Amino acid sequence: MGKIAIMTDSNSGITQRQAKVMGIYVLPMPFFINGDMYFEDITLTQEEFYQKLAEDADISTSQPSPADVTELWDDVLKEYDEIIHIPMSSGLSSSCETALALAQDYEGRVHVVDNQRISITQRQSVLDALEMAKKGMGAKEIVDVLMAEKLEASIYITVDTLKYLKKGGRVTAAGAALGTVLNIKPVLQIQGDKLDAFAKVRGFKAAKKKMLDAMEKDINVRFAGKKLHLQAAYTCPAEEAEEWRKEIMARFPGYDIYMDPLSLSVSCHIGPGSMAIACCKEIEV
Repeated sequence: MGKIAIMTDSNSGITQRQAKVMGIYVLPMPFFINGDMYFEDITLTQEEFYQKLAEDADISTSQPSPADVTELWDDVLKEYDEIIHIPMSSGLSSSCETALALAQDYEGRVHVVDNQRISITQRQSVLDALEMAKKGMGAKEIVDVLMAEKLEASIYITVDTLKYLKKGGRVTAAGAALGTVLNIKPVLQIQGDKLDAFAKVRGFKAAKKKMLDAMEKDINVRFAGKKLHLQAAYTCPAEEAEEWRKEIMARFPGYDIYMDPLSLSVSCHIGPGSMAIACCKEIEV
């Protein structure tokens, strides 16, 4: 059995420090801010990012260069026989498609998993891959399981402001203006490869209730009888995030809620003050 390395990108929410503890590798995502390039968790912290966002800086997402990807793969393959690389969903970034193309030159030693995850659900895929590797499963076996389970996850997100959805073209300027006046809070969802509209409600309290109701339906209908990981994410202040976690715990007692800041690639498009709830089906192998 070959020695397998697990790799992801910083969209998973896994920091470089956490990666060292976990024994995995994290490819930092690049951002352009006012024309200068930064790398998440390398030359750009969460705090710096949100400060730039508050200053209305010109921020755009990018993807790792092919050279950065292959340089890391080449370095890791000096110690490992194979790599399982779990990037963010191909529906949210072209970085996955690029990695799939680059992997063709590695004669089966690099396996890229396009399992349609991001943020806390992407992180869970990394944890699942680690657990399967520890059990002695081969790289192809692990990839097959992750791909078979790829749609067994759900994320709901609500935003505090329509400003950033307007910037990204998901809301018209008129729609954003009207939504602001009426205190409209959209609820977005990721069930598969893209960020889609789910509902519109009046006020943040109603938005949180809508997300909790949607998650309850998923648990009782879509994932009925299945064991789940329940998670939360945020771009709001930590105190508000903790209150959100408590609300989730009160609604769904018995779950160990893991919470993380939302990845910067998502945050760039939805802005500060957002909250999310997610779940993934537990993988049993």
